[in-house]
Amino acid sequence: MKKRLVIFAKAPRLGQVKSRLAADIGLVGALRFQAIALDRMVRRLASNPRWETLLAVTGGPFRWPMDVRRMEQPRGDLGQRMDKVMRGFGPGPVVIVGSDVPDISPHHIDEAFRILGRRDAVFGPADDGGYWLVGLRRRPAHPALFAPVRWSTEFALADTVANLKGRYDHQMLETLIDVDDGGSLRRWRERNLGGLSGSTRRD
Repeated sequence: MKKRLVIFAKAPRLGQVKSRLAADIGLVGALRFQAIALDRMVRRLASNPRWETLLAVTGGPFRWPMDVRRMEQPRGDLGQRMDKVMRGFGPGPVVIVGSDVPDISPHHIDEAFRILGRRDAVFGPADDGGYWLVGLRRRPAHPALFAPVRWSTEFALADTVANLKGRYDHQMLETLIDVDDGGSLRRWRERNLGGLSGSTRRD
């Protein structure tokens, strides 16, 4: 069965991305961070032959990095969009990641798919209480994972896990920094001793 990695991404456009980060570092700085992080993530993950990589995009026409298969994000809130994407593929596990976690590397994705060989769900927790990765085995059943969830709060991961209702098993990956505002950007830079140039593992 095919393994599919879906990167949720918004077209990098001035004033239309990373509003909380822009409030702290300015519109241009936020745009630059998002554009570079997205480009490097796609180039790092999409070339791996162990899974198929797709971009689930929103924000209108844009020259996306690399020749990667693209799909429009469905309508709805974040949970509804992720659920529709998860249910839209044929057999095989699906992993979804966001585009604002610069430390995601191929070894994280490989580990997520290995976990889905024996668990129903996998999560990559973020340091703010959310999560940077979610994956489902999708067999023999597809849990209703994403509602209700208090999105953009410190309860997002806990709410999502609670939706498993003890009927499905899961496992966590390591905690990474989700860069949403100036504070998280500072923590990420301190952790990586600089900017994007030192941000990611290449394995």
